[in-house]
Amino acid sequence: MEIELIQESEVHSLPGLFRARLGKTPDATAYRQYDIASQQWTESSWHEMANEIARWQAAFDKDGLQPGDKVAIMVKNSREWVVFDQAALGLGLVTVPLYVEDRPDNVAYIINHAEIKILFVQDRQQWDRLLKADVDLGGLQRIISLKRISEEDEPDDSKLESLSDWVFGLTGELQTKESNIDELASIVYTSGTTGRSKGVMLSHRNILANAFAAAVSNQWQPGERFLSFLPLSHMLERTAGYYLPIILGAEVIYARSIATLGEDLQNIRPTTLISVPRIYERVYGKIQDGLKQKSFIASFLFNSAVKVGWRKFLYDQGRAGWHPTLLFWPTLDKLVATKVLDKLGGELRMAICGGAALSEGVAKLFIGLGLPLLHGYGLTESSPIVCVNRPADNIPSSIGTVIPNTEIRVGENDELQSLGPCSMLGYWKNEQATKDTFTEDGWLKTGDKARIDEGGHVYITGRLKDIMVLANGEKIPPNDMEMAIELDSLFEQVMIVGEARAFLSAVLVLNPDAWADMAVTLNIHPESPDAFAQRNVEKAILNRVSTRLKDFPGYAKIRRAHITLEPWTVDDGLLTPTLKIKRPKIMARFTNEIEALYNESR
Repeated sequence: MEIELIQESEVHSLPGLFRARLGKTPDATAYRQYDIASQQWTESSWHEMANEIARWQAAFDKDGLQPGDKVAIMVKNSREWVVFDQAALGLGLVTVPLYVEDRPDNVAYIINHAEIKILFVQDRQQWDRLLKADVDLGGLQRIISLKRISEEDEPDDSKLESLSDWVFGLTGELQTKESNIDELASIVYTSGTTGRSKGVMLSHRNILANAFAAAVSNQWQPGERFLSFLPLSHMLERTAGYYLPIILGAEVIYARSIATLGEDLQNIRPTTLISVPRIYERVYGKIQDGLKQKSFIASFLFNSAVKVGWRKFLYDQGRAGWHPTLLFWPTLDKLVATKVLDKLGGELRMAICGGAALSEGVAKLFIGLGLPLLHGYGLTESSPIVCVNRPADNIPSSIGTVIPNTEIRVGENDELQSLGPCSMLGYWKNEQATKDTFTEDGWLKTGDKARIDEGGHVYITGRLKDIMVLANGEKIPPNDMEMAIELDSLFEQVMIVGEARAFLSAVLVLNPDAWADMAVTLNIHPESPDAFAQRNVEKAILNRVSTRLKDFPGYAKIRRAHITLEPWTVDDGLLTPTLKIKRPKIMARFTNEIEALYNESR
């Protein structure tokens, strides 16, 4: 059985891509998701999806929308997300994805800035959050709720309507209006860590070129199953977890939640997993914590499996010679590696990681256990993939090599720049920002510093705007240090401070369970209100920090810390929807606490 791959020459638009898949495998399973009412996983074929898309298109037509009008979706990953996107694109509408957990003020800003006509929300509760925030929602014509709004809800907004009512009694033929491949398909607002989000304008060509480049960057097999849990409003999941599977004819299964991810992995047994580093880091942390409870022999066997497995990986990649310890791999694989990977479903052929830097230690653990973990790099403005490691050419410390049809170079200030069909059209209503993001000869500026080795492997060496300079002139990369600290399961969130200061400090959010265990060893009640004010507690926690930073220069040492158990969230404005910290916001929130750290040390 061969994979029925769609060829790039066959399609000229995103809805055309869906229609091409429909023509090849109409009765194959396209999507699977959990139905709470029946408590079962339900399947949808490509043909069933097409019928539903046609119904929604009839509803859009009923509302009198015209090609080029903007419609937004703010729901969890689901088959309905795909139906909405395909129905709108097929009518020439422009889709604007929103993060489900985004703050109301930012949602209102996007609705107004993008001139949204229809907003699709998860439920009445989500809509109420916007109403209670007392924000201007602009010229919205209609708000559609995925979950039914009952009469008891007494909706006080005539624009709000249940999905079931919106499409009731409607039928029609699947519409795929002819579009210029370079026409605007979607406006994707970046989850910026500073200032207002910018609307990245992506054309059909931008996204298609990126998805097809991903399709030829790996040897895919028949029967691929993608487990989807990274938000579809994130371009990595949208391109690689939605459009790419259409090219491959792969099945996409929507995870119930992050909390049930472990259970879903074992039930669904996916072959492909796409995630951000934090998910892999959390699994890594749980494994390390579990090892502390194991016997010496069990820990020795586990560490030996990772070490020998890593050596086998290097040998298979052609970057190391054969070694006698490789003879032990079949036994270690059976005793250790296979049992660990079975907890991830047991059938993973590939784990893709993007969205942020990946710790080499995390990569070594998973790869050493036999899981092909491929680190990549991209940005919304490039649709999003720029570089990715390949199974047969995988250097985890790098972000891989450039994708087909794209060129890269290292420009001024060692900045990585790209050129190709995946580069955005520009920023919506922001000509100056567009101009600033492209060089005079048309290359896209990434904002990341990089180097490229002789084999074409790219290494990110820093962020142009994120280098911290101490009072003595020493430069440190806070992102890399924060990532290293977070590998300790004690630390849930970390932000390093010290710009123009004599030394580095940190604001640390602890994991409550891990702190409770540590407090016992310090003879302190974990809920004691003054626990973190005690210098011996701070010292013990800083010792844990120091252990994680042992590979950094001596001047990259955290001397003081403000410690808390209260997590930073999207709702309180301290995190972006992709869970990146907003440094200026956190600095403002903890101004007094940070100043106290430096005043007390004088």
